[in-house]
Amino acid sequence: MRILLMIGLLFTLISSPSFADSKEEIDAFVEEALANFYEVTPAGKKLSQRAKGILVFPSVIKAGLVFGGEYGEGKLIVNGKTEGYYNVAAASFGLQAGVQEKSQILLFMTDDALERFTLSDGWDAGLDGSVAIASLGAGGEIDVKTAREPIIAFIFGNKGLMFNLNLEGTKITKIHR
Repeated sequence: MRILLMIGLLFTLISSPSFADSKEEIDAFVEEALANFYEVTPAGKKLSQRAKGILVFPSVIKAGLVFGGEYGEGKLIVNGKTEGYYNVAAASFGLQAGVQEKSQILLFMTDDALERFTLSDGWDAGLDGSVAIASLGAGGEIDVKTAREPIIAFIFGNKGLMFNLNLEGTKITKIHR
């Protein structure tokens, strides 16, 4: 019973608009996350220069103990300009324990992938678009197959300990700021 109460509290906290960042705060956090991303991942920086759109979630908090949830806010950048603000949320059930903070960046590499995302009313990773999670090889390079995918995700800056990493079941929704 205690676990269910804690999970309910977690979902209340992460979905509460009183905890939402202002537009200015999101902008500042996104710029900081991008600078960190470019510094840590030169191959990601090269890919982002070719991307049609970049969706940045500077801080996604994930917590769980069997039942779990995650939430974060960010923005979509197209041609160097803000195209909109979004949140990312997911709920999960299974073998998981811990709390983690991470940054997520999704690169939309084709016009079609970007258009399908922007025209959606709540976009589900894995259902509405296949997302390749980038892993860096020797020398910090991204494998050639991943670099050809229409949507490439980078997850970095992990703080905390969490057993479980994927984007399946993640829903991204436009928010108004």
